[in-house]
Amino acid sequence: MADEQIRLDEAAPVRPVRRPVPQLVPPGQGSNPASAQRAVASLSAAFEGALDNRRLVIALPAALIGGILIYRYLPDEPQLWALLALLASALVACWCMRHRYPEYQLSLLGAGVAFGACLLPVHGALFGTEMLRGAAFGTFQMRVDAIHSDDGSDARIIVSDVERLDEGFTPPVRRARLFMPSEARPEVGETIEARVRFYAVPAPVIPNGYDSQFQSYFDGIGAFGSVIGDVTQIAPADAHAFAALFSRIRFAIGARIDAALSGVPDAIARALVIGDQGQIPDETREHMASAGLAHVLAISGLHLTLVAGGVFAGLRMGLALSQWASLNLDLKRIAAVGGMATGLFYLSISGGSVSAIRATIMLMLVFGAVLAGRRALTMRNVALAALFVILTDPASIFRPSFQLSFAAVVALVGIYETFRPSGSTDRSVFAKFLRFLGGLSLTSLIAGGATALFAAYHFQQMAPLGVLGNLLAVPVLAFVVLPSAFLGVLVIPLGIDALFFNVTGWGIERILWIAEWVSGLSVGWTSSPPLTPVVLLIGGLALCWLAFFEGRWRFAGILAAVPLVALFGPAARPDLLVADTTQAIALRMDGEMRLVAGRDGTFAVNAWQEAIQEPIEPVSTEARSQSCGGAGCYFLAEGGQAVSFVTDRSAFAEDCRAADLVLTRLTAPRSCADHATVIDRMSLLQRGVHWVRWQGGTLEVRPSIADPTRPWRIQPPERD
Repeated sequence: MADEQIRLDEAAPVRPVRRPVPQLVPPGQGSNPASAQRAVASLSAAFEGALDNRRLVIALPAALIGGILIYRYLPDEPQLWALLALLASALVACWCMRHRYPEYQLSLLGAGVAFGACLLPVHGALFGTEMLRGAAFGTFQMRVDAIHSDDGSDARIIVSDVERLDEGFTPPVRRARLFMPSEARPEVGETIEARVRFYAVPAPVIPNGYDSQFQSYFDGIGAFGSVIGDVTQIAPADAHAFAALFSRIRFAIGARIDAALSGVPDAIARALVIGDQGQIPDETREHMASAGLAHVLAISGLHLTLVAGGVFAGLRMGLALSQWASLNLDLKRIAAVGGMATGLFYLSISGGSVSAIRATIMLMLVFGAVLAGRRALTMRNVALAALFVILTDPASIFRPSFQLSFAAVVALVGIYETFRPSGSTDRSVFAKFLRFLGGLSLTSLIAGGATALFAAYHFQQMAPLGVLGNLLAVPVLAFVVLPSAFLGVLVIPLGIDALFFNVTGWGIERILWIAEWVSGLSVGWTSSPPLTPVVLLIGGLALCWLAFFEGRWRFAGILAAVPLVALFGPAARPDLLVADTTQAIALRMDGEMRLVAGRDGTFAVNAWQEAIQEPIEPVSTEARSQSCGGAGCYFLAEGGQAVSFVTDRSAFAEDCRAADLVLTRLTAPRSCADHATVIDRMSLLQRGVHWVRWQGGTLEVRPSIADPTRPWRIQPPERD
């Protein structure tokens, strides 16, 4: 028996005795080597304390994300067997370290990184698709998988099982996204026939911009397309299919909202109830974003918590009115089941965005903890929700919705874990109201601060008065808009839903007024300068640090992030931008960006203006006539560099020797690169949009496609 006990002790890693989490070295005492050593020792003890308190699971999502990032930004596609061998090696290392502490925990994190590196290629093998190169036009039969969006005028649908009915080329894609008039939109699950022009998924319009090819590949979408003419139904949807059933419910609810409301309130009510933001005007979006209320438009944790939490509280209080129920039933657990059912129903009619899925998982964990009699809101539950999203959709970590959603919830849970409010003995109505306002203000401040960096990078926009906007608008949302909308949905079978939806519209009008007022106060303070992708890494690491550590050490990551963002965050603005699929070329002249080729107001030009945060005006007619001839154009850039835009092959012989940079939509002679920097047809096909900046006497060139050989890229033809 003694020998068996010895063997059991040897099989388990040695773990230190649980200890209080050490605090930061007091300010002013870190200026000598001894204090620095104490700080390092304190941090080391805090790290071991976090491991001892079983917070390793909180670090696992960060490890998986690290592996995903490593795979994503490799210049070439690695062999899957090599990634699996790396994972196997990491698991062997874990086995070898199983008796050592904390080496065993660190090796588990290493295995998490290796596992994360395998997620995207495995997901791509299961759900990815071949990407269409070129275009295909004809009559096709296909099945409708989903309604991507519908703004009342135009709709975007996702189709699969694409089969050509006439002679010609069939796109070898798993799924495709089609653009069509709203009146012709079919239902989910239907098999349809239509004339369609399929075309390639576009590349990013600017380096480090939104990559639709990457996201579409992992969604199984290998082509975009436009429907031309009538749509014929070949087979109806299966009436019992889950997706088709809830799609019909969604759009039936949307039709009832349309019958009761109109204009912007109708569009926002649709967004809040069924997750359809397609009809919200851009001006309204800008006002809401400037007032810090953009999160109101997307179904997320706020909406699900208010609705499901309201049902939980209502059921509990309603059942408590019955003496028999109070004495014989566990009201809290019954109410938790009701809250779970409400959250799942809301998710099913919301369209299933990342923020809604994350919030629903969190709700299930919270209500599950209530059923189990455990503390509900913990960082471990946040980590479990993140693990679920990452494992089921690893590409989602690159979407703004994932980053904004988890940034807000990690910050909120981290702050409230550290400064958990004590119970108040003052039960007066006024004290409760003040506490509610204080909590709302603090929540808005924390969530706004946590998401500010990510919003500034993705949307180039800030909300300096977001706390004020949320303080005024969220109570209206919580007590008027969402309750009336939820009741309106419930009474649709009774035909009296318009009474409740009218109250919803009244509340939305008040929120719109608040948004416009706060936005007006923020004029001139909402734009953000261009930022580098490094800020996402810095912000993500700071949030991971906040989530993993306990006590005051958890705020060290945020304190370190501020100077790092200031140092590495600002992005340089380009001196030249060259579009890949349009004729647009923008060149900096006399301190301003000028459109020297192509049409103004195109998607690429508008996206450039938003990304670099400065206008791009067409070059004057006089300047164009002086610089352009029959074979092309010749411009002098701001730094004196000669830029030639060749449109006729006869100009290559002279311009390749005279210019510093040669641009052309033709295939340039190979010898041209011996004398000048060349961006030609093959460069644009392989590398997409080109970003150019003068660096003294040299050119810094950044293509929007840094990984042309990866499976989500469209492979161009060989050079002539």
